[in-house]
Amino acid sequence: MSKDRDTVTRLHRTDRMRCWRQLAGAVLLMCGAGALIAQEADDGATAADAPAKYLGVVTCSGSTCHGAAKPLSESKVMQNEFLTWHREDHHARAYRSLLGEQGQKIAKNLGLESAANAPECLTCHTNNVPAAQRGKRYNVADGVACEACHGPASKWLGMHVTGEASRADNLKVGMYPTEEPVARAQLCLSCHLGNENKFGTHRIMGAGHPRISFELDTFTHIQPAHYRVDADYRSRKQVYSGMQVWAVGQVLAAQRTLDLFQSAKWQGNAVFPEFAFFDCHGCHHPMTEQRWAPRASTGLPPGTVKLNDANMLMLLYLMKHVDPALADSLHGGMLAFHKATTVSMDDARKAAASLGGVLQQVQSKVVGHGFSKDDMNAVLNSLVAGGVGGDYQDFGAAEQAVMAMASLVDALRASGDLDAARSERLKAAIKTLYDVLKDENAYQPTRLVAELKHLETALH
Repeated sequence: MSKDRDTVTRLHRTDRMRCWRQLAGAVLLMCGAGALIAQEADDGATAADAPAKYLGVVTCSGSTCHGAAKPLSESKVMQNEFLTWHREDHHARAYRSLLGEQGQKIAKNLGLESAANAPECLTCHTNNVPAAQRGKRYNVADGVACEACHGPASKWLGMHVTGEASRADNLKVGMYPTEEPVARAQLCLSCHLGNENKFGTHRIMGAGHPRISFELDTFTHIQPAHYRVDADYRSRKQVYSGMQVWAVGQVLAAQRTLDLFQSAKWQGNAVFPEFAFFDCHGCHHPMTEQRWAPRASTGLPPGTVKLNDANMLMLLYLMKHVDPALADSLHGGMLAFHKATTVSMDDARKAAASLGGVLQQVQSKVVGHGFSKDDMNAVLNSLVAGGVGGDYQDFGAAEQAVMAMASLVDALRASGDLDAARSERLKAAIKTLYDVLKDENAYQPTRLVAELKHLETALH
């Protein structure tokens, strides 16, 4: 990431946040660092092999730590990170959403006494850790707080406060490497898609939970920035391009989907499969609206409920440029997987395992790949051409494609490959694409194709 990328993060995050949101006063704790460490000594003094403890957001929010009223220019870090999280970050309100009208309604529909006490809700709406790992100031009502992303602090808090520890020292004792795309994707996907312990099932969505969607680079951009990418940051951490983050996010999401699909825990019930793996809008649209169209990468006939393969479709366009032979293997695996879902669950699981092997090869190609300006331009043009050709009939694919295009345009801008006039044309075209997706229930593929033709013109 160059200095320009840092500028993009500040200037264009607002635009992407505004587009994405179309789809879908704090008390300063005036405690000094020395007093804080003394207060937490009993929590942090654990054996080296004992599980680290989560000490709670109050251990980060002191005015001399990360609770300053505004960024401190003389500091290596901004030091107002707590207030940014508390005031601007939706993660800070994740627990409170369980107490609201919608949260209560969902809990009632699920037969739960309270969403605020239900493990299946707390597992994503809070940092719901085992009792043995909760420090004295841990508070479940903090929601998705600092340690949910940065790791339990009991073993690294002391040396973190001194400022003497290296990045490697912090990571060794449990700080989480959020700057690394693979690690970040794995962490974010644990809630924004699921893992072996939690998943946004069709039952939960049927009870009223919003449809779950995620794209790593876009969601990184729209999260309020609580760090600055300067010389000090670069000296401690590797910085990755937006295209790298996007590509890694796509392959990790596709792999996680296949892993969950194969899990015996998420196989649905009775005569129905787990519908959360399928394209929501394949069923949830007006019966009077005839929107089905053939898609070469599925090979499915009308009337077939299609798996949500949006991440795989994005990877197909990526690999057509990076490794055409591997793209052919990916395409073949996708076709086999879709066909298997029309035969039996056993066949589908076997096809998913085979496709997962192809995705491992894709991950090896993507992780660490140094994406150039030519790569960004080629994949962006390929994605646009695919949309003009009608590949984004379903909303999920259209949504991922538009977020991908926004990511790649931002990456090009950060690389210095766009002059001011072309940058503004592309920015306007991307905004129009987001407008097409404003209401998922009113999505019209033909309108998206028309707007993509305008973007295609703007790219040349």
